[in-house]
Amino acid sequence: MDLSRHLRYFIITAEELHFGRAAEIIGIAQPPLSQSIQRLERELGVTLFDRSRRQAELTTAGRLLLDEARDLLAREQRLRTLMRKAADGALGTLRAGVPPETPAVSLQALSRRLGEEVPELEVDLQELTTAEQLRLLASGHLDVGLVHHPVEAADLRFGPAVDVPLGVVLPRTSPLARLREVEFGDLAGHGLILAPRATAPGWHDHVLEVCRKHGFAPSVLRHARNPEFLLGLVLGGHGVAFEQESMARREPRVAWRPLADRPLLRSVSAAWPADTAHPAAARFASIAADVLAADHAPPPPAAPVMSRPWSVVYTASR
Repeated sequence: MDLSRHLRYFIITAEELHFGRAAEIIGIAQPPLSQSIQRLERELGVTLFDRSRRQAELTTAGRLLLDEARDLLAREQRLRTLMRKAADGALGTLRAGVPPETPAVSLQALSRRLGEEVPELEVDLQELTTAEQLRLLASGHLDVGLVHHPVEAADLRFGPAVDVPLGVVLPRTSPLARLREVEFGDLAGHGLILAPRATAPGWHDHVLEVCRKHGFAPSVLRHARNPEFLLGLVLGGHGVAFEQESMARREPRVAWRPLADRPLLRSVSAAWPADTAHPAAARFASIAADVLAADHAPPPPAAPVMSRPWSVVYTASR
């Protein structure tokens, strides 16, 4: 029995107290409406209308049912709306991973955009390396994550990728800090500070391969997971690092210089399980890509300064 439909028919009939007018409002013939009311009465074991008079009137049971039916249908509508939002990814909790080096301004912008576009969705942001995210995505303990490519995982879907240009992080006192841009040949004799391979194997191997192709063989390879530890190693003279410019802004005693020809681009995108995708995963991926792209967009060219001819104003003296 379609209880909701029968209750809707009952409410309209109870408000009109006329089967013919109620049938016109509903858009059906009067006999099917009468049959619906009768079936509802049999189901509930009561008489809802007093049909002995010229105009139908509600019985005591009918009057009691009218308020309950309105409340029940209103709650049903709220339930359907709630489930639709959940299916669209606008409700519930989204467990999202972000890399440790994600700038604070990017996290702030990401949180703000998510709050504006899906205000009822609780986003649990977790600081995780690419390898940790892939492991948690596979085990079902993470819904979506921002990972560093290349990543080989056939069971994942990926959102739009954003390429982040990397430069050289070095002590501000280094002679290389005087250059406008650094070439790999300038780094001869320097050590390299890089995240451990276990944190992002594909990216780790890619960086070393780019170094090899451009003739840079680090004198020593040191590992740093935490951005603050990486900056400390740079300041201590243990090597240089390839990072985004925002990383260097955390420490005034280091400098950031772009690499000539931009040979190192860190590609970042959201990833989520293909078979058990969270309804909000794709939306998170799109928002995250917009935020990262905006953060790393080149600044607009400065407006030209328009020269103004000198003018002399003479004031007559009295």
